[in-house]
Amino acid sequence: MAIRGVLRIGEVALRVLDMAAARRHYADYIGLIEVPVADTAQVYFKAWDEHDHHSLVLREAASPGLDYFAFKVFDDATLNQLTQRVEEAGLTVEHLPAGTYPHSGRRVQFELPGGHLMQLYAEKERTGNTLPTRNPGVLPDEGVVRGMRVSRLDHVLLAGPRLAESTQFFTEVLDFDLGEELIDNDSGMQLATFLCCSNKPHDIAFVLRNEPGGFHHVSFHLDSVADVYHAGDIMGKHNISVEVGPTRHGITRGATIYFYDPSGNRNEVFSGGYIHYPDLLPLTWDTTQLGHAAFAIDNQPRPSFFNVVT
Repeated sequence: MAIRGVLRIGEVALRVLDMAAARRHYADYIGLIEVPVADTAQVYFKAWDEHDHHSLVLREAASPGLDYFAFKVFDDATLNQLTQRVEEAGLTVEHLPAGTYPHSGRRVQFELPGGHLMQLYAEKERTGNTLPTRNPGVLPDEGVVRGMRVSRLDHVLLAGPRLAESTQFFTEVLDFDLGEELIDNDSGMQLATFLCCSNKPHDIAFVLRNEPGGFHHVSFHLDSVADVYHAGDIMGKHNISVEVGPTRHGITRGATIYFYDPSGNRNEVFSGGYIHYPDLLPLTWDTTQLGHAAFAIDNQPRPSFFNVVT
């Protein structure tokens, strides 16, 4: 599959209540690498197998939640093409010059129908993953992989109104595929959608909620199901608040644990899932199988999972 449009989620910016506690959670426990950035109060992280400068940004604030998220696109020409398509779709685009965000090229920013700020960019400083590009081997330097051993930022799930419009924007304007959906069995109304721009089972997902701009979770990828259990051991050792897991999703088939950072932002570690190809038909789940769609081992929906957002 030749991916030449939107590549992947490249950056998520979260608000936290206590930066010292957040640093301990994301660096020491999850195992992200803090990347020094001069002249800013924000804190920047990357996972060990990410080549770009950073992927997670934390800002201390009075309330938790999402500031913005950003997807990386193939090149500058692609950014121009997608910017035109976003404008033609009726969204107001703000142009952010190179350097507005540290170690990053120019960006465009716009608000999605559900109230979330999204950015697109083509360039960010590439700092590598400690492995050379010639004869790289398979393991990074000793001590680089630590904590829960996450390898990359995987996806976000966002909550808000106008779900059908957000889904349509991603499929028709940004050329994502609808991988799976959850519908109300009686009305047929979409309650959640799972969207792909790659071979992953989803790169972003949306869930219907009346209030705009809701943040459900940010997900970090693990290389194996064994690593999911290792991450669970880290959570237990450090008394991290776990919502559910280890278990497996029906939707996406991924192995998962959901847990919270000290500010109440939901995190996920995720491994596995099926391979998505553009010729696959969307999969539909309905509310008669809500428990199995969410957690396919015990088939029990957790009220907090559907009701708690930041």
